[in-house]
Amino acid sequence: MKYEIKGAPLPVVICTLENGEALLCESGAMSWMSSNVEMQTTSNGGIGKVFSRMMTRESLFQNVYTARNGQGMIAFASSFPGDIVPLEVGPGKEYICQKSAYLASTTGVEISMFLNKSLGKGLFGGEGFIMQKLSGNGLAFVEIDGTAVKYTLEPGQSMVVSSGYLVMMSATCTLDIQTVKGAKNIFLGGEGLFNTKITGPGEIVLQTMPIIKTAAAIAPYVAAKNG
Repeated sequence: MKYEIKGAPLPVVICTLENGEALLCESGAMSWMSSNVEMQTTSNGGIGKVFSRMMTRESLFQNVYTARNGQGMIAFASSFPGDIVPLEVGPGKEYICQKSAYLASTTGVEISMFLNKSLGKGLFGGEGFIMQKLSGNGLAFVEIDGTAVKYTLEPGQSMVVSSGYLVMMSATCTLDIQTVKGAKNIFLGGEGLFNTKITGPGEIVLQTMPIIKTAAAIAPYVAAKNG
């Protein structure tokens, strides 16, 4: 399979499928395709997988698109201004992503639920109790809010991230929360009480425009207009 990512700030990934090749995506993710690409809707794993996708804010069912009678083309567009990032998923290269980051993948990639088992991480870490895990073998595409910024953390090396800016990390990384120190910093610093701390080894991807921050920024203007 070949692909090309085009456009900014609303990108689209355009995939060229050879005869018989297939791509998996969430329901409603397809933007356009050639007429010889066939769609089949599936639960992709039964009731357990359906429940897992529901908890990670993905659609309950998934669509498989397969090229028939020759080469086919299919495109998946971003739903928010930002980036589309390709990920090579395989043994030792599994990823933990924010909810709703997954866009599409080859059929060998498995999307499952990842739980932050710590109460503190789930309540205060900014990423929630439930995230997505990408495993298996193949190519996946994920959506990033704003611009993607990548770092590689060495064993024991940490990065402190404000809530909402972590979009993805290698499954080898660990996630924790860190309390902002000092009463003045907490009440006057504007950063809140907790930050997310990610420790390597592994890769992390941060986003420059989290949708929750964007919503908070425009909320006063919406309220003023409706007031």
